[in-house]
Amino acid sequence: MTEQHDLDTAQHEGGEWDVAVIGVGLRVPGADDAETFWRNLREGRESITFFSDDELRAAGYPDEVLANPSFVKATGKLADVEHFDAAFFGYSPREAETLEPSHRIFLECAWEALEDAGWDPAQIPGAVAVFAGASGTGYTQLHVRGNPQVMAATGEFQLKLNSHADFLATRAAYKLDLRGPAISVQTGCSTGLVALHLAAQGLLRGEFDVALAGGANVQVPTVGGYMYAPGSILSPDGHCRPFDAKSGGAIGGNGIGVVVLKRLADALRDGDPVRAVIRGSAVNNDGAAKVAFSAPGVEGQAAVISEALALAGVEPDTVDYVETHGTATELGDVIEVAALTRAYRASTERTGFCALGSVKSNVGHLDTAAGVTGFIKAVLAVEKGEIPPVVHFTAPNPRIDFASSPFFVADRLIPWETDGHPRRAGVSSFGIGGTNAHIIVEEAPARAPSGPSRPWQLVTLSARSGAATQEAAQRLAEHLEQNPDLPLADAAFTLREGRRAFPHRRIAIVRQGEDAAAVLRGAIPERVA
Repeated sequence: MTEQHDLDTAQHEGGEWDVAVIGVGLRVPGADDAETFWRNLREGRESITFFSDDELRAAGYPDEVLANPSFVKATGKLADVEHFDAAFFGYSPREAETLEPSHRIFLECAWEALEDAGWDPAQIPGAVAVFAGASGTGYTQLHVRGNPQVMAATGEFQLKLNSHADFLATRAAYKLDLRGPAISVQTGCSTGLVALHLAAQGLLRGEFDVALAGGANVQVPTVGGYMYAPGSILSPDGHCRPFDAKSGGAIGGNGIGVVVLKRLADALRDGDPVRAVIRGSAVNNDGAAKVAFSAPGVEGQAAVISEALALAGVEPDTVDYVETHGTATELGDVIEVAALTRAYRASTERTGFCALGSVKSNVGHLDTAAGVTGFIKAVLAVEKGEIPPVVHFTAPNPRIDFASSPFFVADRLIPWETDGHPRRAGVSSFGIGGTNAHIIVEEAPARAPSGPSRPWQLVTLSARSGAATQEAAQRLAEHLEQNPDLPLADAAFTLREGRRAFPHRRIAIVRQGEDAAAVLRGAIPERVA
């Protein structure tokens, strides 16, 4: 083990085993982009929606269900599930009507993640892979199969293509013209993180040059609730309280997350925006070493965490934060901390140095998208240098021995200071059926500042319609106002080289030091065309 650890460390120091996170796209309750998501996280905001009886009746819930005191009228609702830019992806209205929302929104998030990475998919040199999984076919059952006219025009075979999780990854590859492997991943709740592991491993083996990885879960109807039963995995009141004395279970939610990965050396060579680095990852299964198929297991979780740490070539006491599976269930939290402690105790006796978090306290349990959402949270935390709080945490679960463990629960926003090592986080995701995944995330290496550029910059925008071009200009102006230190030359370069050129275009000529947002909004009309 020591020889392997020394080998791993040497290879990481040379950058040979590191994978860069260069782009993210997501839709989760309360947020349609990463910056809004981060703002909600650092403010400790819960994004669970509680519905009125009238809203639930309109969604089809009968009065006898609404009157049942065990019915919890809440879920992690996703906004605008019914909306889809069909024409952008070459779909007719009828084709879009029969496509599962999880597939629709995954396409949009994949495109947004690539734009976040600064790449037009048509311009990426080399092969681009897709690893992703989806859950939820309620839309197909309710709105497609329930409509004879639509079914007659669609047919059973086409309906299968438009709804099955088997075709999520291949559909993205087809619509975005990506030529690497496109593989659907299905491991229950750990799907998103397992997809990331597989993508990272394929990159390191040289099977492709860029990868999209993630998960999608969109349940229809989006307005709803659930029946609580004592001892179940669901919360009695619609709030998820991981590791808390009042923890009682999770609440379901809808979400989509997509991450763009690239070998670190290639990303640095190409000047990509490296948001974080994957140092190591591992996947395993509990096997039969647990009380039931759906139960978690200490041995499997501890083993996968230990393996990820070893492959990352880092010591546990240099990991300051773990984004946990954190379901707040009676058995789950206790086993998770026990497994983490077993893995960390193999090399350190320190206590109380590593913060625990769980995004489920903010947005609910997103099923196949849970792991990738937690991963994106960890990426943002190491990038921003802050550890967000766990919502609703008041006192530790008395069944968990935090005092003698390496861990404490992040009950407030914590500035992330280290003892000289880079900021590092672990991310866990454990699927029903026992497939466990753990990834070690590290802050990105420091980037040299941009060099000098010409005093005048040509800021370019394009879209498929005039209205979309206007909206893009407004969003860019807002972004420049919110990020006043952003080098204008860098923004102009990415807009020119990292975006696809569409028929409707706008240019603005801006001098360095001027208010670029004001020019974009037409303050100097002769500088905009």
